[in-house]
Amino acid sequence: MKLVKMSKLKLFLILLCYTLTLVSSQKGPLTSATFHVQEHTGQSLIYQFEKTDSRSVTFVLDGEKDGVIDILPNDGLLRTTGPLDWEKRQVHRLQVKTVDNRGSLIEGPYDIAIIVDDINNYAPAFNQSEYFGEVREQYRTGRPFLKVFATDKDDPKTPNAQLVYRIRTQLPDPAKVPFFQINNVTGEISTTINGTQHLKFGDKPYELVLEVSDLSERPFTDNAKVYITINENLWKQPAPITIQENSTIPHPYTITKVTWNDQSVIYELHQRDKLPRFPFAIDQNGNINVTEPLDREERELYVFYALVKNLNGVTVARPLQIEVTVEDINDNPPVCPAAETVFEFQENEIIGAFIGKLEASDMDDPDSTNAVLRYKILEQWPHTTGNLFRITSYDGEIQLNSADIDIQKDSQYRLKVEVTDEGKPSLNTSCWVVINVIDINDNIPIFESSDYRNVTIPENVALHTLIKEIQATDADVPRTGSSAIDYIVDQGDPDKRFTIETDPDTSRGYIRVAAPLDYETCKEHNLVINARNPEPLANGITYNESSTTHLKVIVTDVDEKPVFGSPLYQAQVSEATPIGTSLMQIDGFDPEGDEIRFSLKGNKYNWLKINEKTGVIYSDANMDREREAHYRVDVIAAESRNPQMSSSVVFHLYLDDVNDNYPYLAKDYYEDFFACDPLTKAESFVFSAVDDDEPLHGMSLKFRLGGDQNTANDWDVQYVNRSFARLAMKHSNFPKGIIYVPVIIRDNGRPPLEANVSVPVRICTCTSNKKCEGDPLNNPPISNIGLALGILFGTLAVIGIIIAVVFVSINKKKKKAGVAINAAETVNLSS
Repeated sequence: MKLVKMSKLKLFLILLCYTLTLVSSQKGPLTSATFHVQEHTGQSLIYQFEKTDSRSVTFVLDGEKDGVIDILPNDGLLRTTGPLDWEKRQVHRLQVKTVDNRGSLIEGPYDIAIIVDDINNYAPAFNQSEYFGEVREQYRTGRPFLKVFATDKDDPKTPNAQLVYRIRTQLPDPAKVPFFQINNVTGEISTTINGTQHLKFGDKPYELVLEVSDLSERPFTDNAKVYITINENLWKQPAPITIQENSTIPHPYTITKVTWNDQSVIYELHQRDKLPRFPFAIDQNGNINVTEPLDREERELYVFYALVKNLNGVTVARPLQIEVTVEDINDNPPVCPAAETVFEFQENEIIGAFIGKLEASDMDDPDSTNAVLRYKILEQWPHTTGNLFRITSYDGEIQLNSADIDIQKDSQYRLKVEVTDEGKPSLNTSCWVVINVIDINDNIPIFESSDYRNVTIPENVALHTLIKEIQATDADVPRTGSSAIDYIVDQGDPDKRFTIETDPDTSRGYIRVAAPLDYETCKEHNLVINARNPEPLANGITYNESSTTHLKVIVTDVDEKPVFGSPLYQAQVSEATPIGTSLMQIDGFDPEGDEIRFSLKGNKYNWLKINEKTGVIYSDANMDREREAHYRVDVIAAESRNPQMSSSVVFHLYLDDVNDNYPYLAKDYYEDFFACDPLTKAESFVFSAVDDDEPLHGMSLKFRLGGDQNTANDWDVQYVNRSFARLAMKHSNFPKGIIYVPVIIRDNGRPPLEANVSVPVRICTCTSNKKCEGDPLNNPPISNIGLALGILFGTLAVIGIIIAVVFVSINKKKKKAGVAINAAETVNLSS
């Protein structure tokens, strides 16, 4: 035995330890049991089993002892001989029994479980010392883009292995606010709101120092680093798109795509221009499709926006502009400028002279070959030897190709011109050109008078008023460009206040007012008027003074009404605005510079006043929005010397509500609220209240019971909605009669207002049709006010009778005491 070999001192200490342990340990009969032992505890006594059978001699322990658990064979002391380790074994499963001297089983075996309780003896550890992550600029706040992981060998069911993560430092830290956040439980890393706003593509990588710790009382920690690269945002504007018009490709088909940084989003398209037909759509993968063929002639450019929203419908980024250009195809032939294009030229023109330009058009894209036009003369009438005219291929300019032109032979020619575009395939059109040969312009227009002297008009003359007729004549062939006359104001009208119309048949000129005149700006207009032909003069002929005349227009002053600086004035103030507050200044002036006076008209409640000199409008009385929320007055500006010369403008005053009205019952509930006596159950009645303030303060009412404790014992007020409540009985033991239940109604103003009201409830004997007995069938009961007045008048009448009787009694006493006594007794009896 080892005990024999021990020294006496060691044996004494062991026995002493066992003795002390036995004093504090638990004992019990041999049976199955479960025990808890903390790991890394040295030698310790767990339990002492007692023999229950006298034949039992020795205790025997089998199972997962691992060399650190045994039992004293004689005493049944279950103990540890060394530290237990939870990480190696969490539960030691054993069997204990007793045997006799021959080793035969007497008791048991019984199952023994020793559960090892973990202690915090391991530090958490990241699975990597460094992590590398990527995140895009404008990445959505709170959405994880990287997850770190740490483990702890301690018992996961205890705080020793329950871990929390946090970010200790962030480098760089330009804004002195965190750009990243970590879920302290899952280790998921995401951007903060500041990170979403500040992280930019091109920033150098960010370095985070992470810490993980357990939740024990004395936690262990570990650290790791995270390197984060900022990638470019995928939400980028696509390049402009070009689509050929009238495409035969099956629709819809994808023309471009937009992409957000993650998938949990909703894509939408919004138009810039509200078009009756919008031929584009976007799917939830960000593919933008054209849904039908496009027509460039209908619209050559579409501009719209792609939006991205989260699943709650909130926009998460700026919209992207999408531009779609419709590419032209040659689907439109050239178009002639008119059914016939008419030109004219003078008979003495030389070869190569410009006659006119045929300007055909094409609805196709002007920047493409589809709209490039070529001109060619196909035929000429009347037919003559050779071609008298030629046309430039691309410009359509018609030139004289021969000097063999005789106005006496032919004064008009017709040309058939083919106009062809250069599209593929090309399209063409035939246009007709009429060329008139005219006499040369060798006579100038001559005025019938070189000076039309003066014309006087008031400055307020109506526009288009005729102020003068003028006449010039021309000796050239009538109804030609050589004889037609245009009148031009050459001097005296820089502001274009006059215009001259010409009668094409008589060449008479009509001078009219084209723009308002102003005496204060210009009192006289000295007009120099020239007469000119549309056609150029023949060589050697020039215009002279005969083609020029003069007219002086004298403008007279007119007393004009004052003018306001704005066509409308308005202000918005609180209805509680103090008296004398300046609300608005009306700016006005008189064109002639006269002094003006301001006044108000339509100030029906006298809420406003105006300073007659400065035009400042003030509040002049207490204003009430409930009486009138929009107060309108006319501001009059009149000349001081001539008040008849006045103008008016409207001033609108909008009043903002303040909480100045108490709530009150919506109606008199006397007829509505009754219960039949005797009551069989507790009744309830729904009533409502109103508030004259606007909804900002009114019609969101709270109801509660008023009165004393007796009222609270009998009644209850229950909220129904913003303006209704339910008055409920708490029992059915009410006497017959009228009960006025006090209720307090409170609005939601600032500050709130409360009103004390009484809700009438009648307990009455009811008729067969469930009506109170004595109620008139058609007439409503006398109101509380009427009843009170009746009682008051009746009381006054009785008092009057008593006073009269007293005076009579006094008079009779003076006459005869005995008779007075008898009279007084008589009065008392009659009373």
